[in-house]
Amino acid sequence: QVQLQESGPGLVKPSQTLSLTCTVSGASIPTGYYYWSWIRQPPGKGLEWMGVISYSGSTYYSPSLKSRTSIARDTSKNQFTLQLVSVTPEHTAVYYCGATRRLIIGGTTKNLYDYWGQGTQVTVSS
Repeated sequence: QVQLQESGPGLVKPSQTLSLTCTVSGASIPTGYYYWSWIRQPPGKGLEWMGVISYSGSTYYSPSLKSRTSIARDTSKNQFTLQLVSVTPEHTAVYYCGATRRLIIGGTTKNLYDYWGQGTQVTVSS
């Protein structure tokens, strides 16, 4: 059973960088042949796909967020991370990490994902 757990600061100030970590158990990120995604849900809105990193390290990003988003992996800790630079209050959301057995670009429905974290609330405010 694959489990994902998001972690990071709950409050970030505008213009700062948001950094989140997804810790994976039950599967190895580099050898488990999964694709590891970040998705968020702003208050009162639907899910927004942010990007994905493959088991081999290839990354794909949402065009609207590509300029400020970076996804990386730490294979020694079996974690993958999200960095979002120059955040604004519009980036307030619940951030989720998810895993799929095939590459899905732009997936905004939870049932597309084989595994899904519990989510972490991030508020951008001064």
